[in-house]
Amino acid sequence: MGVNKPTPIVYLVDDEFSIRDSLTLLIESTGQAVRSFESAEAFLNNYDPEQPGCLLLDVRMPLMTGHELQNELSKRDINIPIIFISGHADIADSAKAFRAGAVDFLEKPFDNAVLLERINEAIEKDLAFREEFTKKNLIQERINHLTAREKEVLSLIVKSHSNKESAKILNISNRTVDVHRASIMEKMQAENIAELITMVMYCETPSSRSKAEIFR
Repeated sequence: MGVNKPTPIVYLVDDEFSIRDSLTLLIESTGQAVRSFESAEAFLNNYDPEQPGCLLLDVRMPLMTGHELQNELSKRDINIPIIFISGHADIADSAKAFRAGAVDFLEKPFDNAVLLERINEAIEKDLAFREEFTKKNLIQERINHLTAREKEVLSLIVKSHSNKESAKILNISNRTVDVHRASIMEKMQAENIAELITMVMYCETPSSRSKAEIFR
């Protein structure tokens, strides 16, 4: 029996009730779940990072603004796709939002069809990110279960060293390298060396992690 995946939710944060009400009705008419909040603080107090979805966010609100909420989510390492909506935006507002990672910026009044399309794209983006994150974590867990010596051998495999070269570098016998390679293949659940290397390279995220961190 498969595991039930959480249903994506569109989180809507806007201090105007009429906007929240109309957008909730519009989005729910497509069968999409919506949770609306009148403030950024209310959203932060109720948001579950494990829940997939996207955030429809007003720019100018009392207390914490949309930009400030975006920054707070970044500080908490929360990567929910954000679509900004605003009736009083300028170029500086949109530029600031995009620089901080927003996926879109729509000015009120906006075309409903365009909004719904952007929401679908944002949710697909979030689901793809979560799938990739899960896959990388699974690979990293397998690497973490390797012994220190196996990690050394794996690092040399990724660098395309032969068994003979690896044995010389590590000052061990060819037979010992063979044993380690077989154990690595089993623990990593790789069918062949090409798949093994692909798994390690996939696990590596150039922007934030190095091979040294992967093999720690």
